[in-house]
Amino acid sequence: MPDLKLYKMKGGVTEVMPRLADAEADVQSLVEANMEALLDVRFLATEYSTGPVHGGRIDSLGIDENGAPVIVEYKRGTDAGVIHQGLYYLSWLMDHRSEYQHLVRDRLGVAAAAQVLWRAPRLICVAGDFTRYDVHAVREHRRSIDLVRYRFFGTEYFGLETVASVTGRAAASRTARRRASAVPSARRRDGAMTDMAAAVDEILLGLGDGITRVPRQTYCAYQRLRNFACVCPPQKSKLLVYLKADPKGVDLVPGFTRDVTRLGHHGTGDLEVQLRTERDLERAQDLFRLSYAAA
Repeated sequence: MPDLKLYKMKGGVTEVMPRLADAEADVQSLVEANMEALLDVRFLATEYSTGPVHGGRIDSLGIDENGAPVIVEYKRGTDAGVIHQGLYYLSWLMDHRSEYQHLVRDRLGVAAAAQVLWRAPRLICVAGDFTRYDVHAVREHRRSIDLVRYRFFGTEYFGLETVASVTGRAAASRTARRRASAVPSARRRDGAMTDMAAAVDEILLGLGDGITRVPRQTYCAYQRLRNFACVCPPQKSKLLVYLKADPKGVDLVPGFTRDVTRLGHHGTGDLEVQLRTERDLERAQDLFRLSYAAA
């Protein structure tokens, strides 16, 4: 499980002891105002009505960095109902795809609406805590669900910690997932780079529990709550991996690592890693772990 991540808020003096919010709305308003920074999810709508027949309101609607629809539900403390409520809304969302895409188009434009990834919808539950029964329950579902614990630290800091992260494809065994192609549309003309992609896939999936592989047309993302690596289709002589590690904190090596903060590329992440040999893969593993921890 990753360490608790702290995010600085404005004003106040930090208290030593963590605390729960005074009200659920305090958590919701903070996350919605900083959703992209906290979860790598672009905010779309709050208290979204599901209509008179369904009779509900989705706490937050968003779209993640890979284009997957995201529902975020909140509870102040420990409440198993947050999972069931979120799954209820997730089922509604899958039955109202055109309505969601219209919302994305209105908020983010036509291009974003055309790229919605319907095979990987996500539910993120943010609550004061979860029980072992909650963690077991999400593993029994065939949906992508993240359980995220929050804490306030005075009025300056807000902490998030991933308690469980389950992919909708969790029913498949890890061995089967490793055998699957990690990169979409990969050209298999060069066996060496295809083997390299398979090795990278195995290493990234092995960094921790609950890692989700999200294939896109131009890259394959690896995430646990948020992306930590994106692997592009193999080229003739190299494999490109983009990481969330800060390039300023890495000793850049020409021909191996590159800062692409201001350069366009497929996937997400500001650190480009170029893999050509087994030696490159060996020295890249510390960067993989660094990015996993950072994300």
